[in-house]
Amino acid sequence: MRTRTATAAVTAAFVTCGLTALAAPSQAAEYSSALKLYGVQYDAPGTDSNRCSGGNTKDEYLTIKNYSRSTTVNLKGYFVKDATGNRFTFTRNHTLQPGDHIKLRGGNGTDSDANNVVYRNNCNFIWNNPGDTVYLYKPSAARADVHSYTKTGSDPDRNGYVRFHG
Repeated sequence: MRTRTATAAVTAAFVTCGLTALAAPSQAAEYSSALKLYGVQYDAPGTDSNRCSGGNTKDEYLTIKNYSRSTTVNLKGYFVKDATGNRFTFTRNHTLQPGDHIKLRGGNGTDSDANNVVYRNNCNFIWNNPGDTVYLYKPSAARADVHSYTKTGSDPDRNGYVRFHG
């Protein structure tokens, strides 16, 4: 009874003073980075074929978004990896304006800031269809973001695309 009275008194004090009590965030760890993992197309449409010519590796991609309202971010030195250690490092300058995104695609192609695309220049699939964990790291090796997905936890209407942030 004493606990309820104390809780009610604290709540009343917040309301009387015009303060709002905030709920604790659902995720314990947030990382201080403008860049966040936005989503992953882990199951490329069609029959998986990692042939460099005629395969569908380029249809598997990771989307990274700049959530800053005012900061342009250069991806050079950032890297992504999965739970098993597959890794890709952005070795060239690629700038993301506030609110902009980039798709990191498998396969070979021409990187383009204008088209928001970077190619891994590797025809092997990296994101596992049954599920995986995707990590994004800053050039300093500090973690910028992390997300896990499972095929059974995904929306089947997205055909193997899981969106992490809205």
